Amino acid sequence: MDIDIPEVKAEVEAVFARYETALVTNDVPVLDALFWESPSTVRFGGGENLFGAAEIAAFRAARSPAGLAREVLRTSITTYGRDFATASITFQRVGSSKIGRQQQSWVRFPEGWRVVAAHVSLIDPLVS
Repeated sequence: MDIDIPEVKAEVEAVFARYETALVTNDVPVLDALFWESPSTVRFGGGENLFGAAEIAAFRAARSPAGLAREVLRTSITTYGRDFATASITFQRVGSSKIGRQQQSWVRFPEGWRVVAAHVSLIDPLVS
């Protein structure tokens, strides 16, 4: 299996950038479109365990648009072959000392790259 084929990695980096912009601007239609429309899609967050695209869309529709701004601290995108990728980041919300972690699995479908599984968590920073 080829890892990080340059043109495939560039595609995933572009779609991830589109996702990130949609997230911080609360562009719900784009966010919904970037998740695979399937009952098999999952998203786990700090206070939610969502199974299926319908639950994920309902969560997004009900979520407050306030406080979504964040700084991405570190990004790792890896592609496996031409049709599967992972995106992992750490981030910090504006005004918060907590560090967030986000992990996504992306699959190429005929309609484009889609998230099939996502996990988001927050941790308190280490005290030295």
